[in-house]
Amino acid sequence: MRGGAPYHRRGQRLIQGPLGQKPPVSPRAESGLSASELYCPSCKAAMPVRERLLLVLPDGELHEYLCVQCGSSLGQRTTREEPKARILLTS
Repeated sequence: MRGGAPYHRRGQRLIQGPLGQKPPVSPRAESGLSASELYCPSCKAAMPVRERLLLVLPDGELHEYLCVQCGSSLGQRTTREEPKARILLTS
């Protein structure tokens, strides 16, 4: 099926998801992504964005994406930290 269907690289071999869909991405791999441009309804174009830290949560951080041109809020992203291992010592 080479008729324009998207292929994705996993390891060294190329695979294709069902109906041309991307293979599922694990939440761990997704956390490293951040947007460089997003569509701004005020500017009516894809614009560069600035990421601003909104909240520091017990399990991660909440970030907001702002349009560089007009300052509109274009979205949010939550980064989650992996839970730290706890060692309990009993005597």
